[in-house]
Amino acid sequence: MTPLEPGYGETPLDWDELAALLPDAREVLPDPPTKADVYDLEQAVEAAVTEDLIGMVLDGAVGVHDVVTDHFLRSTHARLYGDIWTWGGKLRQRELNIGVAPERIAMELRGSLDGLLYRWQHTSDWTAHQMGIAVHAETVRIHPFADGNGRSTRLLADLTLLAAQGIDEPPATYDWEVDKRQYVEALRRYDQHRDPTELATAVAHRPIGE
Repeated sequence: MTPLEPGYGETPLDWDELAALLPDAREVLPDPPTKADVYDLEQAVEAAVTEDLIGMVLDGAVGVHDVVTDHFLRSTHARLYGDIWTWGGKLRQRELNIGVAPERIAMELRGSLDGLLYRWQHTSDWTAHQMGIAVHAETVRIHPFADGNGRSTRLLADLTLLAAQGIDEPPATYDWEVDKRQYVEALRRYDQHRDPTELATAVAHRPIGE
């Protein structure tokens, strides 16, 4: 970065980002908004949504059969981004160099999550930890949204883990502070064989509050 280049916190949104930013979000952000301003807003929304959804799972209002669905993921994405961006809660319409083709997203998302839920309900060889990781890996593979895939798929995995855990286990979520290279390599290998074991080893979990 040269002395004349702004740091990340000072970097303004580009034209496409400004066009996708909703008027209500513009009103609560500085003018012009920077990437750091938007990041802080997204973080605040994520914290509130996460607290609410975790509470619903812990209270028993939401079970694993509710969480592991395409509708729940889209609803969660909408809660995270729907008051900030035009694309919040909407499936991706553009072809990217990652993820499946746009016309296949809806079918693959529903089919993959339905398949994982059926497997969880009818077999016993996966732990709750592996189930949540498999849900995360499948949704990452599909890359269903234009943006915000990381936050929404990690939160879906956390909620799956919580909902799938036994009543005698301490409530836990994943520790996403991982070795990025190991994580990406494990994701790629999951795409090849659909076995979450290696990825589940790369991503630990910890009791809530630790």
